[in-house]
Amino acid sequence: MRFLLDSTVLIDHLNGIDQAEDFLRTNAGESCISVITVNEVLAGSESDAILGHELLLDQFACLSVDKLTAKASAALRRRHRWKLADSIQAALALGNGLKLVTRNHRDFKPSKHPFIIIPYGV
Repeated sequence: MRFLLDSTVLIDHLNGIDQAEDFLRTNAGESCISVITVNEVLAGSESDAILGHELLLDQFACLSVDKLTAKASAALRRRHRWKLADSIQAALALGNGLKLVTRNHRDFKPSKHPFIIIPYGV
């Protein structure tokens, strides 16, 4: 199984959450991130931590957003009323045959969206 990691798992890892560290240790080789995850992780980083956070992010292949993904994202936003970042993450996961790993259980219910994995609760 291949995964698209959203920022919640990486931020939890950076904050020392054991479940996030365990998930990444087990699944890092099958995981990638997106430009959204890069943006969200770095936007929340303190200046003195950015370099270390960039080194973590650089360990993963990174998916970019193209016009096809943007169109799929727009359709998902209309259908589910998701925020832009969430709809892009979902479109990238679906378009690349990936499971989206997130802790956003409010917007992404695995029972409704089978491409979602909620790896742990905190």
